[in-house]
Amino acid sequence: MKVTGYRSLTTQHDWARLIGDVNGVMADNRTDVHVLIVETDEGLEGVGVGPHADVERVFGAVEGEDPRAVPALYDRMLARVFKTGHAGSAFGAIGVLDMALWDLKAKAAGEPLWRTVGGRDRFVPGYASGLDIALGDDELVALYERFAERGFRAAKLKGGRDVEHDLRRLEAVRDVLRRNTARPALMFDANEAWHRSQAVRFVSALERRVDLTWIEEPVRRWDAAGLASVRRGVRAAVATGENLTGLEQYRPLLDADAVDVVQVGNVWGITHFLRVAAVAHSRDLPVSPVAHHANPLAHAAVAVPNHLTFEVQDLVAPIGLHVDQEFQDGGIVLGDEPGLGIRVDEEWITAARAAEPPALAAGPHVRPARAGLRMVPEEPDGLEGTLGYPRMS
Repeated sequence: MKVTGYRSLTTQHDWARLIGDVNGVMADNRTDVHVLIVETDEGLEGVGVGPHADVERVFGAVEGEDPRAVPALYDRMLARVFKTGHAGSAFGAIGVLDMALWDLKAKAAGEPLWRTVGGRDRFVPGYASGLDIALGDDELVALYERFAERGFRAAKLKGGRDVEHDLRRLEAVRDVLRRNTARPALMFDANEAWHRSQAVRFVSALERRVDLTWIEEPVRRWDAAGLASVRRGVRAAVATGENLTGLEQYRPLLDADAVDVVQVGNVWGITHFLRVAAVAHSRDLPVSPVAHHANPLAHAAVAVPNHLTFEVQDLVAPIGLHVDQEFQDGGIVLGDEPGLGIRVDEEWITAARAAEPPALAAGPHVRPARAGLRMVPEEPDGLEGTLGYPRMS
């Protein structure tokens, strides 16, 4: 079997709510979902999900190759962009191709990927994460009630601008989850919005009333000294890593003893996750994947000894994708369909080559001008119903 080509599709996910973080809020309830289908000479096709604008830069490394040699092909893709570098969109393309190759490997074996990578149990423990910063209090409670109905006992909220506002929301979600456990696990995500002393002050204020399991990305992703400083100054664990593009980027954080929970973004692929998990395990640290559409890393999570918990952002799949998994008992139950268990209904999806997205003037993917430079908490001002958080135009 050899890789012969690919097709690139774009569909959407309907969140039925606005989503965002402290950096901004998306303008619409729907967001784009990019799907890559890798073709072979035997008619078997592999599916990867995630942005892949740079796929042409790395596809030559796998074209004509046997897709079952996934780790070796992963290294060939890295070598393909040796001089120009593999960060950013190139790493995203490598990750999506890697997903599709693993999908092909498991399909060729006639088994779900969680079996192929050595998993014993199809259940992946998880936590609810509604990307919820734009929601009013009643909407927030209603969202997490739906997660609670599926047995979730842990949740992560977005915030970082106003302590009292965030405390009220954390306590409300804690009360919702108490139907499933007397002591819900609460996490808080600041999305790199603070400087180190601001982070310690803010988290310390939260911890006077709420027991936080971890604080996520309190300062910039590469700031090993800053993360270590925050870790020493608060009771909560420090979690980070979702935006690190390459195994080597974890080394300064680990050497500085700056992280308690090692995170990995789903969009960076299966092989990257497995390697990061092994490095984290060598430091006796847990690993936790940060979610993306169809939760592809869930299959690999059951095969590593140090998986802690998996982020679940929604309970429905993107339009035109059927994903063989269920949400029960506070986690993901993986199915038996071969590969990643993702079936693509191309009649529902308009085929298009992935293109570099335009630069955004605002929104959660653009860092605000005064991020990390605020001296006092900022009161929500109700701007366009987003509780004071910038909204993408």
